[in-house]
Amino acid sequence: MEDTLTLAEELEDLVSAEDFLEFFAVPYDPAIVQVNRLHILQRFHDYLGKQAPNLPPDEAQQRAIYRLWLERAYQDFVHSDSLTEKVFAVFQHVDKPGGGSTSFVSLDKVFR
Repeated sequence: MEDTLTLAEELEDLVSAEDFLEFFAVPYDPAIVQVNRLHILQRFHDYLGKQAPNLPPDEAQQRAIYRLWLERAYQDFVHSDSLTEKVFAVFQHVDKPGGGSTSFVSLDKVFR
């Protein structure tokens, strides 16, 4: 009897950006991933978070959508960099009322 895993179960074993890129057969340059791996994964997560309510029930369609968003997240860093993309809150500067800016991240946002 063949043991068939769901997409969610298959994703549980993926740990690194390279794991995800290889799983979804997204070609990549290791040098780009080495510098941006966390940014790529966070951007992928952000894209999927926006898409989650609209995902079709069919896993083959979900897999295609996941691949599309992972490839887009990777390409964001092929054509740009982490400072420009500002994926993490620490890179997102907010103007202060008295002038200047801050990249303060409150603890409630850190532990979400």
